[in-house]
Amino acid sequence: MDGQTPDDQRGLAPRANGGTGPGPGGAAGAAGAAPSEPATGGDVLARAPNGLRYFDLVMAAFVTVLVCSNLIGPAKIATVDLPLVGSFVFGAGVLFFPISYVFGDILTEVYGYARARRVIWTGFAALAFASLMAAVVVALPPAPFWQNQTAYEIAFGNAWRIVGASMIAYFCGEFVNSYVLAKMKIWTAGRWLWTRTIGSTIFGEAVDSALFYPLAFYGSGIIPNDALPQVMLAQFLLKTIVEILFTPLTYRIVGFLKRAEGIDVYDRDTDFSPFAIKS
Repeated sequence: MDGQTPDDQRGLAPRANGGTGPGPGGAAGAAGAAPSEPATGGDVLARAPNGLRYFDLVMAAFVTVLVCSNLIGPAKIATVDLPLVGSFVFGAGVLFFPISYVFGDILTEVYGYARARRVIWTGFAALAFASLMAAVVVALPPAPFWQNQTAYEIAFGNAWRIVGASMIAYFCGEFVNSYVLAKMKIWTAGRWLWTRTIGSTIFGEAVDSALFYPLAFYGSGIIPNDALPQVMLAQFLLKTIVEILFTPLTYRIVGFLKRAEGIDVYDRDTDFSPFAIKS
């Protein structure tokens, strides 16, 4: 890994006005270059003639992983035996949730903070709807001959305290992750992608874990209060390790999307409020 994305290597360099363009000697200045178009925050983007072909696909993948991590994961506590560590207990949702940060990194790195913000809100709405419908289905009276109500409640009847904590932690953690990555991209002039993906995840996951576990479990009796810091640290480290392991794949996906979409956003003048309407 040489610290540069494929766009660094093919001659794309950030323009002074915050977008992308051909660097000295870059091939992007050829006559066949994609047209430019203003974007949120004053960025100028090199846009593919047929628009953003993969944005919706990445957004759908992000939302799918998010809903799975909150509906499938919490229903099971798993354990594995690790060399030198011994038995390691974790919630199965940890297999899904870190991947949402990988997609969040990809969205912000390629499409910019404003579009990532829209995806985060879409995920929040999908998570709220899925949680509401799960509660409605669990509350429906079971048929007299159906004997699986208890098992169904265990799988999908998460307490609203846990659901609320999960949604708050997701909202704050994802926006912190996206903000840090967007700022680091400017500071590094688009170089050293790995520093942005790992650095932003450390901040985002730290906020997520620091909010979720106390809000969901403090004083609940499910996890002893004195064990919460240990659980938080273990989950944080595991999620961060997943992000590090995904770094080579993140490089490939980011490079592919930037070439395919003809886009690379630098959020120099972007409104970073999570509640900004423009995208």
